[in-house]
Amino acid sequence: MTPNFQTTTRVTTKKANLFVAPLLQRIKKESTEEYLEMQEAFKLMGWSKLPDELKIEIYEDVRFMVKELKGFYSSCDPFIQRRRETVHFWVQSFLDKIATKEAAIKALKVKCL
Repeated sequence: MTPNFQTTTRVTTKKANLFVAPLLQRIKKESTEEYLEMQEAFKLMGWSKLPDELKIEIYEDVRFMVKELKGFYSSCDPFIQRRRETVHFWVQSFLDKIATKEAAIKALKVKCL
């Protein structure tokens, strides 16, 4: 009769640390650089005083605007242009105190399919 459990081989923590530690350091470095780059982008656009909730909602939009400005790609898609116009409209409406933070976030939230 065979036992009903499966044996597993454990990786020693020393071997795991040799792989995990550099990976975590790289992720930390990249995320810190990306955070600083995004804060600079918000500042250059005049959006540095936006609340974090609104920044989170438009984070991807701003990130791809920066990538396009750096020359990684060019988008002529009318849907992307429309989304950018929408982002600019709602951010400016919030900054001009025409729209509330909640209204801007609700309008800018990307609906799932």
